[in-house]
Amino acid sequence: MYLGVLVSIVRAVGLNGGNASTVANAPCPVKYARRGAIPGQTPYTCRIMPSRFIAHLDMDAFYASVELLRYPQLRGQPAVVGGRRRGPEPASGAPFPTLRTYTGRGVITTATYEARALGVHSGMGLMKAAKLAPDAWLLPADFDQYRRYSRLFKEAVRALAPRVEDRGIDEIYIDLSDEVLADPPANPWTRAREIALQLQSAVRDATGLSCSIGVTPNKLLSKIASDLEKPGGITVLRADDIPARIWPLAARKINGIGPKASARLEALGIHTIGELAQAPPAFLIEHFGKNTGAWMHDAAHGRDERVVVTYSEPKSISRETTFEDDLHPVRDREKLSQIFTNLCVRVAEDLLRKGVVGKTIGLKLRFDNFKTVTRDRTLDAPTGDAVVIRRAAGECLKRVPLDRRIRLLGVRVGALSKPGAAVPPPAAVREVSVPTLFELT
Repeated sequence: MYLGVLVSIVRAVGLNGGNASTVANAPCPVKYARRGAIPGQTPYTCRIMPSRFIAHLDMDAFYASVELLRYPQLRGQPAVVGGRRRGPEPASGAPFPTLRTYTGRGVITTATYEARALGVHSGMGLMKAAKLAPDAWLLPADFDQYRRYSRLFKEAVRALAPRVEDRGIDEIYIDLSDEVLADPPANPWTRAREIALQLQSAVRDATGLSCSIGVTPNKLLSKIASDLEKPGGITVLRADDIPARIWPLAARKINGIGPKASARLEALGIHTIGELAQAPPAFLIEHFGKNTGAWMHDAAHGRDERVVVTYSEPKSISRETTFEDDLHPVRDREKLSQIFTNLCVRVAEDLLRKGVVGKTIGLKLRFDNFKTVTRDRTLDAPTGDAVVIRRAAGECLKRVPLDRRIRLLGVRVGALSKPGAAVPPPAAVREVSVPTLFELT
């Protein structure tokens, strides 16, 4: 009986994405009445609520916005962050460099919206960006400061809505279902918007920065929605908003459809999410395989059952750096040795902060011809000690022919676990002697 009742309710409500709907003359047994059932009403009136309210919060031009807190005089002007890490502050009154004067092969980490309007974007080479926006200010990166502001905005969000999935330094998912449905409102989506405004205000109060938030029934749609009204926007979408708001967008707007898949879809005559939604599942499976084709079909229709994961164990911890100029393994040996040691020290510090140790030590090198080489070594026992990490990474280095200039150097620790009583704590990680590049054992 209840199954038939539930089917009739679903048919009456339709796929409205959780729009609060009253269904008259339909029994609402407690077994099927979600938290949205209205107390005090007759047993034959039932309100169907959405099962989830998922938010995606994305900081607006995060790195650049942090820099504008430091240099407010640059607000409203095109500026990019990239090329090098922050060094000593310029003399008081000294002008900032512009892209016009830049020479090198660095890339843009982020850009202000004024710079983006000129065609500049993250990941673009600075030399190419200089042709589009020669007068844009060039600011160095300060990752310690970015991590600090990242912690601040996430703490502000958790104080209001604790079910948070950390997706990187500048974005998070938030499950707002409990907050929206704690006291069932007349319109849950209006309540979801109110909570999003509260989160946005809390982030601004804690950091001075703006963010954009998308609230929808799932993570996939929320990721798309948070980008629709940037900067400083709040977008609330129900499932029945998909045809008007989602389907006109390019297929690449779906998180998981990258440049290669997008190009293949375009070759098949599929340019928008709506066109992807109309493609027969069998057609997509034929061209992209069973799993990817089926996922594309579901994604285009806004279907996504992934939950907000509030905690996950890291699989590995790594640090790497790309050099402004290629370094020679012999002539730049001392500089490379210092950088190598510093990477090991910083990885050890990261392990200490995370409360883990690792058994597999990895090395990553990229040469001036863009060839990337990795080497690993598994230790007898897990470690978090910078000296041990440095020694093991050095042994990996000895297995790589160093016959070209080096463009990138990285160190990784994997096979992570919680430290046991017999594992010495990674104390005094900065007290690491600096051997030359080949004096590593």
